[in-house]
Amino acid sequence: MSGTDDALLDPRGLSKLRWRCRRGLLENDLFIERFFARHAEGLTVRQADALGLLMDLSDNDLLDLLLGRKPLSGELARDDVTQVLALLRDVSPTSSTKEPA
Repeated sequence: MSGTDDALLDPRGLSKLRWRCRRGLLENDLFIERFFARHAEGLTVRQADALGLLMDLSDNDLLDLLLGRKPLSGELARDDVTQVLALLRDVSPTSSTKEPA
């Protein structure tokens, strides 16, 4: 692994990645848009590569992973892909607000 893997993705790379992540299923797009809204500024080259691997999947296979209906397997069963999938699945609010007691 090279040191550039942990470098932040540059604006041009981020723009290309956003374009690459456009999907045919609205459900996938919702996960992906939320992911970019929360994590775009801090994405590393390694995370972008892992996200690219997920984008190689069919829409239905990607949705199955996002919804936890099937586990990562084969070449996708890697730490970097697992981390990005967890960020994609994250449903916690972006800000920590406490409900009144």
